[in-house]
Amino acid sequence: MENQLANKETWKNYWMNANYAKAPKHPIYEQYIPKVSPNGRFIEIGGFPGTHACYFYKHVCRNVTLLDFYVDSDIIHSVEERNQIPVGTIHTIEADFLKFSTSEKYDIVFSYGFIEHFKNIEDIIKRHCDLLTEQGTLLIVLPNLLGINGLIQYLCDRETWLIHNTKTMNRRLLRQIAAELGLKDIQVEYTRKPMVWLEKKPGQGRAILRVMIKLLSYAMKLFPIKCKLLSPFIVLAARK
Repeated sequence: MENQLANKETWKNYWMNANYAKAPKHPIYEQYIPKVSPNGRFIEIGGFPGTHACYFYKHVCRNVTLLDFYVDSDIIHSVEERNQIPVGTIHTIEADFLKFSTSEKYDIVFSYGFIEHFKNIEDIIKRHCDLLTEQGTLLIVLPNLLGINGLIQYLCDRETWLIHNTKTMNRRLLRQIAAELGLKDIQVEYTRKPMVWLEKKPGQGRAILRVMIKLLSYAMKLFPIKCKLLSPFIVLAARK
């Protein structure tokens, strides 16, 4: 049985409707980033179109790579230009992570919104760890769909909800997996102010619904409590 919940065609259609934003100024994972040499090595798993790689290049280290099984070089170059970094800065590997193998090691192995699209997350997290140098840092961000945001997704966009494995959003399970893999300094935390969202899809009705959800999201920010019910993201950070 296949491990992934979304195929290459799913992501091709997703990126056709996506906006290629600038790298975040103050990303939710900022406080978990270790100090590394400017020549340190970073890789993002499932990193297309490269906005996070741009952030790491500008603020952390200069050797940045993204691995994804859908890569459009023209889009990556436009993201580089928009973020004012040299075109060709981001190294790319177009490959299926489940079949990918390399002897290369990285000081930071990162993924954002990736592991929840698989069934066997123990295997996926182990594959992340296999890419770490000694003392390297694992940094994983995933959405929390076990609270209000997940209910919104379930009611308003069942198709998108179904390609997320909500079992991955169990903090205790994530900590247990990290410990069994021998990682140290493990942190598994809810993060960011309350927020809900819907993915951008065609249609006027969808646009109106997204506006309504956005207004709800603004209202929820008045209650800045980090918890399972309200927090939109979970961060797993650990050291090899």
